[in-house]
Amino acid sequence: MGELIPGLPEDVARECLLRVGFRQLPAASHTSRQWKAEMESPLYSRLRRASGLSRPLIALSQALPPLATSGPACKYAASAALSNSYRLVLHDPADGGWATLPPLPGGGGLPLFCQLAAVTCGARRLVVLGGWDPETWTPTDTVHVYDFLAGAWRRGAPMPGPRRSFFACAAAGGMVFVAGGHDEQKNALRSAAAYDAEADAWAALPDMALERDEARGVCVGGRFVVVGGYPTEAQGRFSGTGEAFDTSAWAWGPVQERMVDEGTCPRTCCAAPSAAGPMYMLRDGHLAARERDSGNPWRSVARVPEDGGAATTVVAIGDGRVVVVGAGRHGGGEQAVYVLSEETGTNGNGAAPSWARAVAPPEFAGQVQAACCVEV
Repeated sequence: MGELIPGLPEDVARECLLRVGFRQLPAASHTSRQWKAEMESPLYSRLRRASGLSRPLIALSQALPPLATSGPACKYAASAALSNSYRLVLHDPADGGWATLPPLPGGGGLPLFCQLAAVTCGARRLVVLGGWDPETWTPTDTVHVYDFLAGAWRRGAPMPGPRRSFFACAAAGGMVFVAGGHDEQKNALRSAAAYDAEADAWAALPDMALERDEARGVCVGGRFVVVGGYPTEAQGRFSGTGEAFDTSAWAWGPVQERMVDEGTCPRTCCAAPSAAGPMYMLRDGHLAARERDSGNPWRSVARVPEDGGAATTVVAIGDGRVVVVGAGRHGGGEQAVYVLSEETGTNGNGAAPSWARAVAPPEFAGQVQAACCVEV
């Protein structure tokens, strides 16, 4: 093996590679086999995070903007004849940048109501799971994996049956977990499975204690937690309970009561990336937080701005920062993206938290169905 960068000491060359921006990662990893091996190693990812050089990005399943006859969005909307046309978008809260990811292999549109999860397997990967075929509206079992180093998609092993819709999903312990949802006959499910993106293989999990359709999956303290949902006979009457899967014991814990209020849809639940971070969700026009493994009630962090009052997506990105995506009214209106820093506020001196609006160009103003944080 030669030098990483000819003429430079190994530690200095490694520091240079650690500073490659996420947009340049594919080009850098293709420069040489040695660079590719270095950047694919788990050590590279650990050093980027430890040095504060990795960057949290928001991956969004976002609708193409409406058809336009003029203006900046026109060229982006030319193929958006149907409202069920979605694509994957990246938003960088640090610099306010927006970008699209390449389309899925085969040229088909992004499945409706698919789930997104991010895992680290040496390199950071974004996993797209399930959803509905955008042309037939039938459930799919497809899995697609985007490698940020390669800058390319690959087809993953399909999800084990039955084909499910509106299932809980989250990455925990280096794997992607799915649980609950409903089958093609609208029966709520208790079954669950885990996907290893590195091995491209699925493993069955024990069934949950309860059926949970439209539950929310989050990673809390390294555990896969399924919040809320409802059984077949309840049809939309959400439970406030939850269940946590211990990845080391490979077993579900006891049903946890009052994780959310009875009757509350858990769609906006999310959890901070750190092991000790809180859970967040929207409650009565406020962003609320609840410490993990705590019986304490939810506390209000900040009122959501009026033009984001009908937000449908909340993503915690670490260091007390939370991103909220939504509109001023349900079912319509321009999507607003707000970033809040709970720990220090926007002025960094310990003031009360406040919101900063991320300006989205017209071509990135579509409705969002799913989102996750991916650190690259």
